[in-house]
Amino acid sequence: MGEIVFAAATVHAPQLFVYPPSEDPKQLDADIAAMRQIGKTLEETRPDLVIVIGSDHLETFFLHAVPSFAIVGGLHSKAAFARRNYSLPIHPFAEELIEKLIVEEGFDMTYSQDAELGHAFAAVYEWVIEGRPVPVIPLFVNVYLPPLPTARRCAQLGTAIRRLVEKTALRVAVVASGGMSHYPGAWKYPQPDFDFDWWAIAHMERGNHDALLGLNNSQLDEVGNTEMLPWMILFGMVGKQPGELITYQPTWHHGHAVMRFLPDFKKPPTTPEPVPTWTFGQKAGFEFYKHPDPRDYPLNKVLFDLRFSGDLRRKLFADTPALAAEYGLNEKQAAALETVKDESIDAVRSLKPHPLVDAGAHPLGMWMSLIVVQAEQRRMRAEASKT
Repeated sequence: MGEIVFAAATVHAPQLFVYPPSEDPKQLDADIAAMRQIGKTLEETRPDLVIVIGSDHLETFFLHAVPSFAIVGGLHSKAAFARRNYSLPIHPFAEELIEKLIVEEGFDMTYSQDAELGHAFAAVYEWVIEGRPVPVIPLFVNVYLPPLPTARRCAQLGTAIRRLVEKTALRVAVVASGGMSHYPGAWKYPQPDFDFDWWAIAHMERGNHDALLGLNNSQLDEVGNTEMLPWMILFGMVGKQPGELITYQPTWHHGHAVMRFLPDFKKPPTTPEPVPTWTFGQKAGFEFYKHPDPRDYPLNKVLFDLRFSGDLRRKLFADTPALAAEYGLNEKQAAALETVKDESIDAVRSLKPHPLVDAGAHPLGMWMSLIVVQAEQRRMRAEASKT
């Protein structure tokens, strides 16, 4: 009979790859040390495979289509971020898993053999699996482009996966990549909800996952935690298993957490007894990561394309108005496109919507475009200074 022998949830912040000057390196060091710690435990459990649950940041799936859930099959899982590339073997159980999730469990899954994954997966491959010869099955969940799957539906998927694992002879590990509170690209970026994070951690330390599974997605959006949906799948796989907090790092823009659920080392909670429910505002719907207005497609499209085309970035630097005209941007959007080159961190610390978001850009799509465009801009300056 198959079983889940290891389960952990981890941060995947892009700053872990590049150590920008805006971050406290000691906090990043602590994150990586915690991920390596759970990686050592992973090795000791001798799993046959690791199911890696993560999201993307509107790079693998975005304007063309965003599935609620997707499994990446084929021979190798490809991931790339910050000029690092990964190619891990995919366990053959991926093919059986997706078929049985549809036929036996009633989940409408998306399947891909060539999806290139981003840093949500790359971080796990880099610091948890870390070169160990264990195959993976990547499982994607949509966390940023509504409509999102609910927390309950994510847990139901995890429970279905556990049932299917139990019908095999496999020893399965699961690593959920995501969380905790942060608002990338949104006006609230410098104000993570650390209090909510500690409330959630307190419930997870006690195995009271129902406190989190009862939250709706607009509530998770309010506290900057839609990226916890991959963790909700893990909850379904482990049931009411208490978690052990390995580290929590409150950076100026993000709550970084690493927790282990299995193996259970029977350690007591580190947090005070939490209140049963969290008090939310009275807002209806999403405030930070709404579905983009279809009329703003040209702006979101150019920001998306800039992330993947060096030629397009050079066009941007050479003649931004011409690029804006090529994509059919309106006057407000064309003016906002100029700000993608502004490297001042003040633009995302001002507690005001970024001009690109105000012009119709999805906050996360805008933020990831800024990271890529400005990194290229710095490289070009460095190369020019050598000539």
